[in-house]
Amino acid sequence: MSEAGGKEVVVGFDLGEASRRAVRWAAREAAGRGRPLLLVHVLTWPFEEHTAIRVPGEGDVSEPLQQALRRELADLAEECQRIDPDLPVRSELPFGDPVQVLGGLAADAELLVLGGPRLEPSVGVGATSAELLARRGGAPVVVVRGGREEPDGAPVVVGVDGSATSRAAIAFAFDFASRNRCDLVAAHAWSDLPLDPFERVSQWELPWSEVREAAEEVLAESLAGWAEQYPDVAVRRVVTPEKPTQALLREAERASLLVVGSHGRGRFRRSFLGSVSHAAVNRAPCPVAVLRAA
Repeated sequence: MSEAGGKEVVVGFDLGEASRRAVRWAAREAAGRGRPLLLVHVLTWPFEEHTAIRVPGEGDVSEPLQQALRRELADLAEECQRIDPDLPVRSELPFGDPVQVLGGLAADAELLVLGGPRLEPSVGVGATSAELLARRGGAPVVVVRGGREEPDGAPVVVGVDGSATSRAAIAFAFDFASRNRCDLVAAHAWSDLPLDPFERVSQWELPWSEVREAAEEVLAESLAGWAEQYPDVAVRRVVTPEKPTQALLREAERASLLVVGSHGRGRFRRSFLGSVSHAAVNRAPCPVAVLRAA
């Protein structure tokens, strides 16, 4: 049962079908967390609600538009309450810049949910999503990608690199996996360099066993204590010399959720920088949760 008070799960709605999927995903997540849901559509025209200069006839256009959008939001709210009749749902139709409005709401939210792009490789996240993901701090951001709206028992994949942001991602992943009865895949990719040159230069002798042991230590230390806190979550550990992006996207092929840190810097080499979270939200076949650096 959802609580009427407390932090809200905020979902941005832009009238697109991907955005509608995000609303439904957010409703299920809010219900699972016991949090209220806030539906937000930001009106970018006129640019300010109380602008000093009005375009002739502008009032005649904006009021019917607002009424139509309020009806749309009301219909969405009803759809969300069909998912969970006890879910408190409210909506807002503010004027302004979507990045500023949603970013401000995310500062005090439980979670910010956005619709993802289509799955074509050439289509990236929208400008609003990209700017919100680039911001530091605030609530985790989930970009709902792919066609999966419910976990359905598929595993949760989390990227691990030993950083503070990675620890936050692990906590998020375990909580989601436990509530949705999913297994967890914890992946640590310890190389961000291609291996082919090493194979071609036979005189290079690299201590691969020591490298792997160090990587396994990072993963073990990062996961320490979580199994005791979430004994219902089965964990599979993945340690690989691949690039982090390659490893995570491979593991995410059959996942219900991919969880990454936005700007982590681990103890062992470099991994999970902005390029990894950027690739995840643009290319993953499932929803992606991004835990942003403080």
